[in-house]
Amino acid sequence: MPALLEAKGLTAGYGAAPVLHGLDFEVEEGGVTALLGANGAGKTTTLRAVCGMVRTTGEIRLGGQSIAGRATEDIARLGLAHVPDGRGTFMELTVEENFRLGAYVRRDREVQADFERMWEWFPRLRQRWRQQAGTLSGGEQQMLAIARALLLRPRLLLLDEPSFGLAPLIVQEIFAIMRRIREESGVGILLVEQNANLALELADRAYLLETGRIVVAGPAAELREDEAIRRSYLGY
Repeated sequence: MPALLEAKGLTAGYGAAPVLHGLDFEVEEGGVTALLGANGAGKTTTLRAVCGMVRTTGEIRLGGQSIAGRATEDIARLGLAHVPDGRGTFMELTVEENFRLGAYVRRDREVQADFERMWEWFPRLRQRWRQQAGTLSGGEQQMLAIARALLLRPRLLLLDEPSFGLAPLIVQEIFAIMRRIREESGVGILLVEQNANLALELADRAYLLETGRIVVAGPAAELREDEAIRRSYLGY
């Protein structure tokens, strides 16, 4: 499969000292790539670098087009959606209003059909359609954040810690939905996730970060079966 997202020599940081040191990675068209590592390894910074939210050097290409140095809103228009850590839902708005904000920039006639697709993937949200987002459970808020991002019709979805703070049964439900999204929508996913086992089950390829550098890279299935990597880096 061709690469949807390519990063080469990516360096990024928030001040004088860089957080990322020359990363090379990619996400295939319709594929899932997982970024794994301990807290502080640079995973969230990597997503922010792809979105143009931090100062970067190096090359980043989306669909063959350079996005390095471009404004975040311009990158979004090229087909990138970001679900940040902490979910980022508009708490004071209803589920319906969050949906409509997600599709606000679209000018096509398939918005209602996409609403119905989100209801199929996230039936809990249809049940909460008129409910204020701030009154949803944590799992429902995460579902809403993902659905709202998908309503942009992105080519690439960035997900930052979708399981954080959620009960194990809800995490399993969300990952099952993400698997279905991958199979039915063809959207590429760049996933940051602390639950390495779940991430490697979902992903095609994985990169392990340590202090802003990639220390292990390869097919997710191989990393999942490598006992030395699991014990040394993944903690299971």
